[in-house]
Amino acid sequence: MWPDAVTLEGLHARLVPLAAAHHDGLCDAVRSGELWRLWYTAVPSPEGMAAEIARRLDLRAKGSMLPFTVFDASAGGGRIAGMTTYMNIDAAHRRVEIGSTWYAASTQRTALNTQCKRLLLGHAFEALDCLAVEFRTHRLNTQSRRAIERLGAQLDGVLRSHMRLPNGTVRDTAVYSITAADWPAVRAHLDWQLVRPR
Repeated sequence: MWPDAVTLEGLHARLVPLAAAHHDGLCDAVRSGELWRLWYTAVPSPEGMAAEIARRLDLRAKGSMLPFTVFDASAGGGRIAGMTTYMNIDAAHRRVEIGSTWYAASTQRTALNTQCKRLLLGHAFEALDCLAVEFRTHRLNTQSRRAIERLGAQLDGVLRSHMRLPNGTVRDTAVYSITAADWPAVRAHLDWQLVRPR
Protein backbone atom coordinates (compact mmCIF):
# COMPACT_ATOMS: atom_id res chain seq x y z
CA MET A 1 0.00 0.00 0.00
CA TRP A 2 1.41 3.39 -1.01
CA PRO A 3 2.24 5.43 0.94
CA ASP A 4 3.33 3.48 4.00
CA ALA A 5 2.16 4.64 7.41
CA VAL A 6 4.81 6.85 8.97
CA THR A 7 5.25 9.20 11.92
CA LEU A 8 6.50 12.68 10.99
CA GLU A 9 8.08 14.91 13.63
CA GLY A 10 9.11 18.55 13.80
CA LEU A 11 9.76 21.20 16.42
CA HIS A 12 6.10 22.33 16.58
CA ALA A 13 4.11 19.24 15.58
CA ARG A 14 4.16 15.47 15.48
CA LEU A 15 1.98 13.55 12.99
CA VAL A 16 1.10 10.01 14.04
CA PRO A 17 -0.97 7.52 12.04
CA LEU A 18 -4.58 7.86 13.20
CA ALA A 19 -5.75 5.27 15.71
CA ALA A 20 -9.02 4.62 17.53
CA ALA A 21 -7.16 5.26 20.80
CA HIS A 22 -6.89 8.96 19.83
CA HIS A 23 -10.66 9.41 20.17
CA ASP A 24 -10.82 11.24 23.51
CA GLY A 25 -7.97 13.61 22.67
CA LEU A 26 -9.55 14.44 19.32
CA CYS A 27 -12.87 15.17 21.04
CA ASP A 28 -11.11 17.56 23.43
CA ALA A 29 -9.35 19.28 20.51
CA VAL A 30 -12.49 19.76 18.41
CA ARG A 31 -14.29 21.38 21.35
CA SER A 32 -11.74 24.21 21.17
CA GLY A 33 -13.69 26.60 18.97
CA GLU A 34 -16.65 24.26 18.35
CA LEU A 35 -15.27 23.70 14.86
CA TRP A 36 -18.10 21.40 13.76
CA ARG A 37 -20.41 24.44 13.67
CA LEU A 38 -18.57 25.95 10.66
CA TRP A 39 -20.99 25.68 7.73
CA TYR A 40 -18.42 25.68 4.89
CA THR A 41 -16.29 22.75 6.02
CA ALA A 42 -16.82 19.28 7.47
CA VAL A 43 -15.33 18.90 10.95
CA PRO A 44 -16.57 16.06 13.16
CA SER A 45 -18.47 16.86 16.33
CA PRO A 46 -17.44 15.12 19.57
CA GLU A 47 -20.47 12.84 19.13
CA GLY A 48 -19.43 12.03 15.57
CA MET A 49 -15.72 11.53 16.24
CA ALA A 50 -15.81 7.72 16.51
CA ALA A 51 -17.60 7.47 13.17
CA GLU A 52 -15.11 9.88 11.56
CA ILE A 53 -12.15 7.89 12.86
CA ALA A 54 -13.75 4.69 11.52
CA ARG A 55 -14.43 6.36 8.14
CA ARG A 56 -10.84 7.51 7.77
CA LEU A 57 -9.42 4.15 8.84
CA ASP A 58 -11.71 2.40 6.33
CA LEU A 59 -10.42 4.67 3.56
CA ARG A 60 -6.89 3.83 4.70
CA ALA A 61 -7.68 0.12 4.39
CA LYS A 62 -8.92 0.78 0.84
CA GLY A 63 -5.71 2.66 -0.06
CA SER A 64 -7.23 6.08 -0.78
CA MET A 65 -6.23 7.89 2.42
CA LEU A 66 -3.41 8.01 4.97
CA PRO A 67 -4.86 9.78 8.03
CA PHE A 68 -2.83 11.36 10.81
CA THR A 69 -3.52 12.62 14.31
CA VAL A 70 -1.71 15.92 14.93
CA PHE A 71 0.02 16.39 18.27
CA ASP A 72 1.10 19.83 19.51
CA ALA A 73 4.85 19.37 20.13
CA SER A 74 5.11 22.77 21.81
CA ALA A 75 2.81 21.44 24.54
CA GLY A 76 5.23 18.67 25.47
CA GLY A 77 4.12 16.53 22.55
CA GLY A 78 1.29 14.87 24.41
CA ARG A 79 -1.70 17.06 23.55
CA ILE A 80 -3.73 16.22 20.46
CA ALA A 81 -4.39 19.28 18.30
CA GLY A 82 -6.34 17.88 15.32
CA MET A 83 -6.34 15.70 12.22
CA THR A 84 -4.89 15.83 8.71
CA THR A 85 -4.50 13.37 5.82
CA TYR A 86 -2.97 12.42 2.56
CA MET A 87 -6.10 11.73 0.52
CA ASN A 88 -7.23 11.06 -3.05
CA ILE A 89 -4.03 9.04 -3.30
CA ASP A 90 -2.97 8.30 -6.87
CA ALA A 91 -0.04 5.86 -6.62
CA ALA A 92 0.24 5.37 -10.39
CA HIS A 93 0.82 9.07 -11.01
CA ARG A 94 2.50 9.87 -7.68
CA ARG A 95 -0.01 12.48 -6.57
CA VAL A 96 -1.66 13.10 -3.21
CA GLU A 97 -3.96 15.72 -1.78
CA ILE A 98 -3.37 17.15 1.69
CA GLY A 99 -6.77 17.71 3.20
CA SER A 100 -9.53 16.86 5.67
CA THR A 101 -7.49 18.99 8.07
CA TRP A 102 -8.68 20.71 11.20
CA TYR A 103 -6.92 22.06 14.28
CA ALA A 104 -8.14 23.13 17.70
CA ALA A 105 -8.86 26.86 17.71
CA SER A 106 -6.25 27.26 20.45
CA THR A 107 -3.51 26.16 18.01
CA GLN A 108 -4.66 28.10 14.95
CA ARG A 109 -2.41 30.95 13.79
CA THR A 110 0.57 29.31 15.46
CA ALA A 111 3.54 27.55 13.85
CA LEU A 112 1.70 24.21 14.11
CA ASN A 113 0.01 24.36 10.69
CA THR A 114 3.18 25.54 8.95
CA GLN A 115 5.10 22.68 10.59
CA CYS A 116 2.47 20.11 9.58
CA LYS A 117 2.50 21.25 5.97
CA ARG A 118 6.31 21.31 5.93
CA LEU A 119 6.40 17.72 7.21
CA LEU A 120 3.71 16.45 4.83
CA LEU A 121 5.10 18.24 1.78
CA GLY A 122 8.68 17.20 2.57
CA HIS A 123 7.65 13.57 2.90
CA ALA A 124 5.56 13.73 -0.29
CA PHE A 125 8.30 15.20 -2.46
CA GLU A 126 11.43 13.80 -0.84
CA ALA A 127 10.35 10.30 0.28
CA LEU A 128 7.36 9.50 -1.93
CA ASP A 129 8.72 11.22 -5.09
CA CYS A 130 5.37 12.92 -5.80
CA LEU A 131 4.86 14.86 -9.00
CA ALA A 132 2.41 17.23 -7.31
CA VAL A 133 0.53 17.77 -4.06
CA GLU A 134 -2.97 19.19 -4.21
CA PHE A 135 -5.08 21.22 -1.78
CA ARG A 136 -8.84 21.75 -2.08
CA THR A 137 -11.16 23.98 -0.10
CA HIS A 138 -14.52 25.72 -0.33
CA ARG A 139 -14.28 28.79 -2.56
CA LEU A 140 -15.73 30.87 0.30
CA ASN A 141 -13.37 29.53 2.99
CA THR A 142 -11.10 32.56 2.86
CA GLN A 143 -9.15 31.57 5.99
CA SER A 144 -8.20 28.23 4.43
CA ARG A 145 -7.46 29.77 1.04
CA ARG A 146 -5.14 32.36 2.57
CA ALA A 147 -3.32 29.64 4.51
CA ILE A 148 -2.89 27.52 1.36
CA GLU A 149 -1.63 30.52 -0.60
CA ARG A 150 0.85 31.38 2.19
CA LEU A 151 2.38 27.94 1.67
CA GLY A 152 3.25 28.91 -1.90
CA ALA A 153 0.56 26.81 -3.61
CA GLN A 154 -0.81 28.02 -6.92
CA LEU A 155 -4.51 28.20 -7.76
CA ASP A 156 -5.26 25.70 -10.53
CA GLY A 157 -8.91 26.71 -10.80
CA VAL A 158 -12.37 26.49 -9.27
CA LEU A 159 -14.63 23.47 -9.72
CA ARG A 160 -18.07 25.06 -9.83
CA SER A 161 -20.99 23.19 -8.23
CA HIS A 162 -18.50 20.51 -7.26
CA MET A 163 -20.25 18.86 -4.33
CA ARG A 164 -23.26 19.04 -2.05
CA LEU A 165 -22.53 19.72 1.62
CA PRO A 166 -24.39 18.10 4.54
CA ASN A 167 -26.42 21.30 5.05
CA GLY A 168 -27.71 21.09 1.46
CA THR A 169 -25.63 23.94 0.00
CA VAL A 170 -23.49 23.35 -3.08
CA ARG A 171 -19.75 23.87 -2.80
CA ASP A 172 -17.55 25.50 -5.41
CA THR A 173 -14.11 23.96 -4.78
CA ALA A 174 -10.91 25.98 -5.14
CA VAL A 175 -8.10 23.65 -6.27
CA TYR A 176 -4.46 24.50 -5.54
CA SER A 177 -1.24 22.60 -6.11
CA ILE A 178 2.48 22.57 -5.45
CA THR A 179 4.57 20.68 -8.03
CA ALA A 180 7.91 18.95 -7.61
CA ALA A 181 9.50 21.81 -9.55
CA ASP A 182 7.98 24.31 -7.07
CA TRP A 183 9.15 22.39 -4.02
CA PRO A 184 12.70 23.79 -3.52
CA ALA A 185 11.42 27.38 -3.33
CA VAL A 186 8.39 26.40 -1.24
CA ARG A 187 10.64 24.41 1.12
CA ALA A 188 12.96 27.39 1.61
CA HIS A 189 9.95 29.62 2.28
CA LEU A 190 8.44 27.23 4.85
CA ASP A 191 11.79 26.69 6.58
CA TRP A 192 12.14 30.48 6.89
CA GLN A 193 8.62 30.78 8.28
CA LEU A 194 9.47 28.24 10.96
CA VAL A 195 12.66 29.97 12.16
CA ARG A 196 11.96 33.66 11.55
CA PRO A 197 11.75 35.92 14.58
CA ARG A 198 8.18 36.45 15.78
